[in-house]
Amino acid sequence: MGKIILKFDSIEESEEARTALDGPNWKMAMWRLDQDLRSIIKHGQVNNREATSEEIEAADDLRTRIREILNDYNLDLE
Repeated sequence: MGKIILKFDSIEESEEARTALDGPNWKMAMWRLDQDLRSIIKHGQVNNREATSEEIEAADDLRTRIREILNDYNLDLE
C-alpha cells in the first residue's frame, strides 16, 4: 500500500493543514445534504409535512447544481 505524506511547516499553513484533514468530513457533509435533497424529491416530505411542488423542484435543482459543481472540481459523492 502506498503512502501520501502531507507536510505543513509553519503556523501560517495551519489553515491549509486543517482543510486537508477535513476533506472526508466535507465529503460526508455534502453526501448528507445530497441525501436530504434526494429524500425530498423521492418522498415529497419536508420536516414531516408534504412538500410543495416548488420545494420539490428546488430540491431537484439544488441537487443537480451540487453535482455540477462537484464535477467541475473532479469530485463525486460515490
